Amino acid sequence: MSQSKREQVVSHLRYVRQELREMHLGVMEEGLLPEAGEVRGVLAQMEALLDLLEAKSARKAKAEAS
Repeated sequence: MSQSKREQVVSHLRYVRQELREMHLGVMEEGLLPEAGEVRGVLAQMEALLDLLEAKSARKAKAEAS
């Protein structure tokens, strides 16, 4: 993975982690469940990161098979 992609992934993971922390605090301290849109947004970001990583793994496996 190139350095810039790695930095993008790290940045996105930090953002997702912060969003999840805020949701957790809201649940624990205020007893409020996050809005469905918030959860969907974080889930979509996590899926995009997973797709990026899986694409990298698939390319690597294909290169090793050749």
